[in-house]
Amino acid sequence: MDIEFSLALPRDAIGIPMVRRVLGDAMRSLHVSESCIADMLLAVSEACSNAVRHGGPANRYEVTASIGYGRCDVRVADSGDGLPSMPLHFPPADTENGRGLLIMRSVVDEISFGITPGRGTTVHMRKQLAWDDAADDHARELAAV
Repeated sequence: MDIEFSLALPRDAIGIPMVRRVLGDAMRSLHVSESCIADMLLAVSEACSNAVRHGGPANRYEVTASIGYGRCDVRVADSGDGLPSMPLHFPPADTENGRGLLIMRSVVDEISFGITPGRGTTVHMRKQLAWDDAADDHARELAAV
């Protein structure tokens, strides 16, 4: 079974729990393991937080997701300036910001950034799905199709 959705959200932190709820519920309906869900929710929360904080002049950002074929793909797009480069190390412990990109990279299988000057940034995250041990074979077959 394929589940796809797209959300256009205000650039306000109030939308982040909604994204987490929709994505988490969709993954749970396919019997994805809780640890896999937790990883994706952490990465998506970080990407959405960055869109809210650095999303440029637009009042909205978009989240699109596709769950199926044994993987979860999520894109978070905003109209911000983007980042000059991917940090290689965590910042010093007394720094409050700068960990989000490294956290995302550590919990997903693939991450890429599309940066178009003047048009925004898209973060694309992909994770192979792991299944809940209690899931029945039929749900696994549907999710893999």
